[in-house]
Amino acid sequence: MSGILYVTGTPIGNLSDFSPRALQTLESVDFIAAEDTRVTLKLLNHFGVKKPMVSYFEHNKRERGEIICARIEAGESCAIVTDAGMPCISDPGEDLIKLCAERGIKTVVIPGPSAVVSALAVSGLDTGRFTFEGFLSVNKRSRAEHLNDLKNEKRTMVFYEAPHKLPATLRDFYTAFGSRKLSIVRELTKLHEEVIRTTTDYAAENYADGSLKGEIVLVLEGAKESIAAEPEYTLEQAVELAKRLMEGGERPTEAAKEAANATGFRKKEIYSELI
Repeated sequence: MSGILYVTGTPIGNLSDFSPRALQTLESVDFIAAEDTRVTLKLLNHFGVKKPMVSYFEHNKRERGEIICARIEAGESCAIVTDAGMPCISDPGEDLIKLCAERGIKTVVIPGPSAVVSALAVSGLDTGRFTFEGFLSVNKRSRAEHLNDLKNEKRTMVFYEAPHKLPATLRDFYTAFGSRKLSIVRELTKLHEEVIRTTTDYAAENYADGSLKGEIVLVLEGAKESIAAEPEYTLEQAVELAKRLMEGGERPTEAAKEAANATGFRKKEIYSELI
């Protein structure tokens, strides 16, 4: 008889947030699939749980996914966990769920903390409708296209970001969206938890110096009805976008062309400002 895959949420910082049901699940399964076994071992040791683990992360998910599913089909039960929060959300566990669905393996969710909804709840921005955008690409072109696609998005937007990438992201937010409300939420549930309610223009000028550390969630105000109908970019912002594309290796002519497509300004206008 086939076993079960338990999608098990873990604390995003404070170990006291680990639920009794989640603990009971880890104690009862045959093995645990962990993003980083070293991180998960600290959790297990804290609660006195001893279980065999299998590493399952971005670069081995295809091979390990097959192995994990085969073990479950043979009758074992497995809990998949990530380093922090809910697995399978902006996480390689998504692929394991799809594989289980294809093979008819039962999956059960054990809810736990989520940085997405936790940050949204304390952001001070609209929570009735929102969109989770995950991590922005480090590729300049993909990043610019992603942000351009969102310029008229009216729902509140939630992003994950690493501290070393935050300065560039804050500058890109201002370039792409102009001045909007922005909440920078960092180190949720930890000792140095902080919610910075600011604006994109102020953040680009004052928080893009690399001083903010820790796990970061960005909650961005959506476009207003009146704003969405108006031009989203100034020429200065279009030129700034072209400059950032050039920093990523684009030639001036190509950078001007891409910036023109994204902002509505003529390529000639942008190019003349670049040179």
